[in-house]
Amino acid sequence: MGVNWQADGSFYKVKQIIRGASWDAESRSSLDQPGAMIPEGDYILAVNGVPLTTAHEPFELFQDLSNKPVELTYSSSPSWNGAKKVVVQTMADEYRLRNLAWIEGNRKQVDSATNGEVGYVFVPSTGIEGQNELIRQFNAQWDKKALIIDERFNDGGQIPDRFIELLNRTPLAFWATRDGESMPWPPFSNFGPKVMLINGWSGSGGDAFPDYFRRRGLGPLIGARTWGGLIGISGSPDLIDGGGITVPTFRMINPDGTWFKEGHGVDPDIEVREDLGSMARGIDPQLVRAITEIKDEVKKKGFAAPKTPPYEKR
Repeated sequence: MGVNWQADGSFYKVKQIIRGASWDAESRSSLDQPGAMIPEGDYILAVNGVPLTTAHEPFELFQDLSNKPVELTYSSSPSWNGAKKVVVQTMADEYRLRNLAWIEGNRKQVDSATNGEVGYVFVPSTGIEGQNELIRQFNAQWDKKALIIDERFNDGGQIPDRFIELLNRTPLAFWATRDGESMPWPPFSNFGPKVMLINGWSGSGGDAFPDYFRRRGLGPLIGARTWGGLIGISGSPDLIDGGGITVPTFRMINPDGTWFKEGHGVDPDIEVREDLGSMARGIDPQLVRAITEIKDEVKKKGFAAPKTPPYEKR
């Protein structure tokens, strides 16, 4: 359903309808669709006519109803008197919706704490999904004074050299226009300070991303050491019974001739231990520290575009 449930006496009510950003149409709650008129705080009394009570988990009545239309009986009070009915389409999976809500919650926290000066970009992988998310979020915030790049829980994919190229653009020129402000070149570039959040669930390409971020001097790494799974696997044949074997076939050598620390990972510059209990309560110590650091970086290393010089007389 894409909601948080709340038990209230003998019935469940809709505590919260999970929402991503207002512009995210990719995934929406069943109750955040046209025609779904059940607001937060209302009670769901029945699913397809079967009473829903707190004697059971709320999900019990949704067994085998994934991605199907269901009839919900609902009311603004825990009573059948005056109850209404509506048909909604269930979701197949809530993960992406809750992921978008988490990303947007972090972005709002950063925006509020920095008076709109700092952007927040979450990069979940270094594969296709991560590339899409980096571009989607970066292009909407490239003109901020600074950026927090969050690669926690990054499960890798490909080697993120192009990720770093995007974040490491330096100004080559500014185009003065007749009818507006000067435009930077290359366009869609952020020349301000940056910090990166890392944790122990980041590995493979998620090890390489912070490693390259540090090598290019883009900013401090904040959080906990990555898990150290940067090893290449390819060319392994499938087995005739449908199984498979993964064999390490390549490993990264640093430019100084040493091995990348496979099995160790990338250490943070500023260590902030993971506290998933606090995160479950809506408090993210690592993000809070990143906000503190980036605000200081803006004061010390903030980028200012050149002012348009006086027009020449030719």
